[in-house]
Amino acid sequence: MNPAVDFYFNKTKKWHNELELLRAIVLDCDLNEELKWGVPCYTFQKNNIVLIHVFKEYCAFLFFKGVLLKDPSGILIQQTKNVQVARQIRFTNSTEIVKLKHTLKNYIQEAIAIEKSGLKPELKKTTEFIIPEEFQSKLAKMPRLKTAFDALTPGRQRAYLLYFSQAKQAQTRIARIEQCVPKILTGKGLKD
Repeated sequence: MNPAVDFYFNKTKKWHNELELLRAIVLDCDLNEELKWGVPCYTFQKNNIVLIHVFKEYCAFLFFKGVLLKDPSGILIQQTKNVQVARQIRFTNSTEIVKLKHTLKNYIQEAIAIEKSGLKPELKKTTEFIIPEEFQSKLAKMPRLKTAFDALTPGRQRAYLLYFSQAKQAQTRIARIEQCVPKILTGKGLKD
């Protein structure tokens, strides 16, 4: 147990019992407990394996390389269609966690074995992401913007493409694109 992480478990009222059970399970697997992104993160040789986090409707384990886990119990969930690698196991009560204790430990041990093996998940290439029509049009009209966008790292390109694509209406996509043009031209990412 890492005392720096205790506050996280003490601050949550709704999921307190469930979080304590999850913490005990993961600590029983000989992982290091750290605080990353404001949540408990469990590492093996400084590599992230699993974290515990809460949402309004559930609490969860999040496996960083969950896509590589075999998942014989069929309990891993892809949070959204854009999440490529991480997978969650969601819980809504303590009973579910107690019933799955052995299974959860097996998943954690498999995740550790994957990390030890050096296995890496295959990521979708940036070229496979959809470029919204409005952005394609803007790139065609502004060669300087296309050059600047092409010079961005693949991660920054994906972030912009996802941000633009998530808007349901063309007008919103156009507004987002216009808002981001100055950042792209200066070589900055969406969150920079």
